[in-house]
Amino acid sequence: QVQLVESGGGLVRPGGSLRLSCAASGSIFRIYDMGWYRQAPGKQRELVAVITSGGSTNYADSVKGRFTISRNNAENTVDLQMNSLKPEDTAVYYCNAAIVRKCGPREWYWGQGTQVTVSS
Repeated sequence: QVQLVESGGGLVRPGGSLRLSCAASGSIFRIYDMGWYRQAPGKQRELVAVITSGGSTNYADSVKGRFTISRNNAENTVDLQMNSLKPEDTAVYYCNAAIVRKCGPREWYWGQGTQVTVSS
């Protein structure tokens, strides 16, 4: 069994900052890409940022220069530092990871989601 647990969401004013964290646990052999997605009401889930096991990153154009993704391979965690937040960043944010379990194939796993609301 593998679990991804997010934390750090909340309510913040425009221009403010939040840091999301996600921890993977369970019978993990190896973690490949880790990332963050978000889904706003009435919209499709979209990629926010992704980081490879080697540290290469990719961001959605809408968050470039404002968000930073990082990971700790030893602790199986991935963080998303969000600065200069805008109301349009309001969404449920989901952690995502490609994980190989012990004695298993590589599969994609999702966290339960954490709400981020940017409002004055």
